[in-house]
Amino acid sequence: MKKFILHAARMFIGLVFLVAGVNGYFVIFGQEPFIANSPEAMKLFEFDYLLIIEKSLEIITSVLLLSNRFIPLALAILAPLITNIFLLHLFVDHSLLPLVIVLVIVYVYLLFQYRKNFVSIFEKKP
Repeated sequence: MKKFILHAARMFIGLVFLVAGVNGYFVIFGQEPFIANSPEAMKLFEFDYLLIIEKSLEIITSVLLLSNRFIPLALAILAPLITNIFLLHLFVDHSLLPLVIVLVIVYVYLLFQYRKNFVSIFEKKP
């Protein structure tokens, strides 16, 4: 059961970020996105290169998560992205806040499951 939940959590976050990343490239190329995005969030991306970097990272990490490769690396890359998304929806745009809360809970669960990979970051070394 634990393996199934871990697999489902990894797939959920991977699919969410794959869809969000591809949807962002529709905006970059001037097309109508297939999923409505937050106008408040788009105002923050005054320069296109920021949106390109964020959406590229979302797609790369989602591919890593969906292919079950380099999961700790993908989780480390997603940490600032998920933090930014959470704070944006908490303070600026409340429209997707329930989805973001679920995303944060699932992300924290994955971090807990892969905590052995991050323990060395917090070890004091001489």
